[in-house]
Amino acid sequence: MKRYSLLLVLLLAVGMVLAACGSSNSGSDGEWVSDVTILTGGEQGVYFPLGGAMARIISENVDGVTATGVVSGASVVNSNDINDGKAELGLVQNDIAFYAHEGSAMFTEVTNNFYGVATLYPEVVQIVTSADSGIVTVEDLRGKRVAVGDQGSGTEANAKQILEVHGITYDDLNIEFMSFGDASGGIQDGNIDAAFITAGTPTGAIEALKASREVRIVSISPDKIKELTDKYPYYTHFDLPSSVYGTSSDATTVAVQAMIIASKSLSDDQVYAMTKAIFENLDVIEATHARGKDITLGTALDGMSIELHPGAKRYFDEAK
Repeated sequence: MKRYSLLLVLLLAVGMVLAACGSSNSGSDGEWVSDVTILTGGEQGVYFPLGGAMARIISENVDGVTATGVVSGASVVNSNDINDGKAELGLVQNDIAFYAHEGSAMFTEVTNNFYGVATLYPEVVQIVTSADSGIVTVEDLRGKRVAVGDQGSGTEANAKQILEVHGITYDDLNIEFMSFGDASGGIQDGNIDAAFITAGTPTGAIEALKASREVRIVSISPDKIKELTDKYPYYTHFDLPSSVYGTSSDATTVAVQAMIIASKSLSDDQVYAMTKAIFENLDVIEATHARGKDITLGTALDGMSIELHPGAKRYFDEAK
């Protein structure tokens, strides 16, 4: 009987060791997901092509994982959906990620069921209009038909904050909520006068518009930029050269940072593997969009506004 008891103890011990090994393969406090959804943005923004490129990289370089980039309402929607477990990865603005974790601005409660993975490139706030619209300054937007992005989006948040420092509210404008592509079409058709577009440059929607008519990017004055950055420190001054869209002059505006976020439900090992795959195949992203060249290992943590995922941290610590 003692022999059987000893055998049982040994079997239980081996089982515990195997269980421990199995749990370590899935990473700490997380699960390995075989079908990964990457939330991007509108089809004529920059998130969509870059998210699609990241999905291809992950699918081809991480064993047992198939990733898919899907169209979405961008930053605010992506933050909420990942928080609610509807997706695993997403592209968002760093200011929106911060507001989500704080439960401030457009978030009525703390929305923090995700970590940061990496920052990517500057997202430029572009106020676009036709060159013959008569809109030269932000103040000229008063009384005009203005698209401010999808409702609840990061672009809308940027629009509100920029208007705020100019003493302008939605009551002073005829506001339209629409995607970048629809806004571009609206300007082309004469149905709206101007649009706020926050995205990497060149932005597809603006390039589509300039193919049919000359465009202007409305500048924000230096004193208003200072007022904006003093109040909202995640903004930075950004000079947009005329060569980007063939405009008659350069424009001064502001930018935030695009970043990747990951659900806290993902294992450290999986996020490590996906982060490693992305940063070891940046040539694929560079070939997808001009902003891909801005994504580098050396700048991957610049402007990181929330806690870094442990799996991503492990990769960056090793890659230094």
